[in-house]
Amino acid sequence: MKLEKDSKYFKAGLTAFLTILACLVCFFVLYHLGGLLKWLKAVARILHPFLYGGIIAYLLTPACRRLERGLNDLTRGKRPRLAAGLAVALSLLLGIVLMTLIILIVIPQVWQSVVSLINVLPGQITGAYNKLYALLESYPEVQSWIKDVADQTISRLESWSKTDLLPTATSIVSNVAVYMSNTFVLFKDVILGIVISVYLLATRRKLAAQGRMLLRGVFKPRVVETVENEIRYIDRMFNGFFMAKLLDSALIGVLCFIGCLILGLPSAPLISVIVGITNIIPMFGPFIGAVPCALLLLLENPMHCLVFIIFTVVLQQLDGNVIGPHIMGSTTGLSGFWVTFAIILFGGFWGMSGMLVGVPLLAVLYDGARRLLYRSLRLRGEQEMIAEYNADFHPEKTRRPALKLPKKRKK
Repeated sequence: MKLEKDSKYFKAGLTAFLTILACLVCFFVLYHLGGLLKWLKAVARILHPFLYGGIIAYLLTPACRRLERGLNDLTRGKRPRLAAGLAVALSLLLGIVLMTLIILIVIPQVWQSVVSLINVLPGQITGAYNKLYALLESYPEVQSWIKDVADQTISRLESWSKTDLLPTATSIVSNVAVYMSNTFVLFKDVILGIVISVYLLATRRKLAAQGRMLLRGVFKPRVVETVENEIRYIDRMFNGFFMAKLLDSALIGVLCFIGCLILGLPSAPLISVIVGITNIIPMFGPFIGAVPCALLLLLENPMHCLVFIIFTVVLQQLDGNVIGPHIMGSTTGLSGFWVTFAIILFGGFWGMSGMLVGVPLLAVLYDGARRLLYRSLRLRGEQEMIAEYNADFHPEKTRRPALKLPKKRKK
């Protein structure tokens, strides 16, 4: 009896101690939140090479698997280590060759377009100013107002050049130095990321086996099976989305280049590169790429700008209704509302990178929440509600089965 009382008091004291400790930890985290966020950012900055290496290895893994399978077939499975090493080297070489070819093909064309634009732009601006000034000759009041605004702007620039020019120039020089330093750090991180990707590709099976051993050693078999299924689904979702989106964007860039050549629009390589790259961003990408291209053409020829806008609308309708659905299919299963929500939310958090990964990431979260909700409804005996919902809104829904309920043990 005394032992039971002591055990009861011990459990109560341990619970109180853990509660107080948790409160102190929460207070410490909230009080030092700014410092912790800075520390986390510093750690994330240090781990950037591993992030780049993981991304490179993830993108090269499908090619590495196919090459390894082909080399094993050639050697009839007698040299597995040699086949694995050659597959890693060939996949990395293939990635470097593709990037080099893209740079060698695209960069000279883009540079030529930029140089020609720089040569033409001053004359176009002067011509536009003269046309505007001649147009306003019949409106002397507006002309005098524009002249007054221009004189005030020039006087302000003169006073600024006398007082604030030196501090501004110093700030610009310091910013240029910072940008050059950041560029060097980025180059270093990418090189280290390539080296890390080689290790990740070479040891991917070993790392996967270690992960499975860790899961099976810590969790129950049912939890392990659920986690493995989720990892496979995440891999399928991200891989399918990005590969399909890259192919779709490359095709749109090629079609844009061909269309600009047929329509006689200037700076076709530059425009097609901008349109193709920004098309990777779902929904808002076409508009992000079309605006600067239209402004460039407007400075050169307003008629070219109008033709380009019409051509862009037709091209994006073709992509949204024919090319995109044929290549991508229903890779995410998200409606237009949730796609917009993902782009705005994760774009606000992580900028351009958030716009790229936001859609597949939200698709994974949405699917997990959906299956948990279905499980909860089944536990409450609401199977008919699920069937009615799928029949009304998702009659073709066979993408993933819902979580199975655990069998009840017999007493």
